Amino acid sequence: MPIISLLIFFMISLFFAAMLQVQLFEIAFGKLGLTPEFSLFLLIGTLLGSGINLPIYSLHSKETGHLVMSRDHKMIWEIFQPAREGKIVVAVNVGGCLIPLGLCLYFISLQLIDPSKIILGVLAITALSYKFSQLIPGLGVGMPIFLAPLSSALLAMILDPEHAAHLAYISGVLGVLIGADMLRLNTIAALGTPVAAIGGAGTFDGIFLTGIIAALLA
Repeated sequence: MPIISLLIFFMISLFFAAMLQVQLFEIAFGKLGLTPEFSLFLLIGTLLGSGINLPIYSLHSKETGHLVMSRDHKMIWEIFQPAREGKIVVAVNVGGCLIPLGLCLYFISLQLIDPSKIILGVLAITALSYKFSQLIPGLGVGMPIFLAPLSSALLAMILDPEHAAHLAYISGVLGVLIGADMLRLNTIAALGTPVAAIGGAGTFDGIFLTGIIAALLA
């Protein structure tokens, strides 16, 4: 009986968590001037597209060893591991990269914001993302989750309070895409993963959520 009650509680909690996420997305899209119907379409497209990675190119990698954990929990190199040839496929995730990128281009085409402010915002978040992001072998690119959204929102409210949500979304998405992902493509061989998907939760991630959180905070 306690197991059944715990399972029911878990399902209810999961349901309310999902509903809260949907409402937050709707609020963010509403601040960006998107209709509820289009917002729902984007949300469904993002969820479905998150499982689609479109390959761009592949590169060869050569591993000379692996990081292992010693008994005293210090990282050491496995010096007797023979070199191994491998291949990494670089791809873009539809839901996590292409859809947010498409939204950025759409907002820019509306010409609501001075181009110089967009350039300044994107450059600032790009520099911030590059400085505080790092490659995590076997996992992807990691950086403090709220750093880019908070910075994007604050910068947007300073540069253009009237269109802060749009500027925060554009700066956050493009800044993270360029600074944390594109500028590190030449070092992805160190990841040790078969697929490096820009915008995909497995390797490169955070682009979609950065834009949403930045728009919410602006």
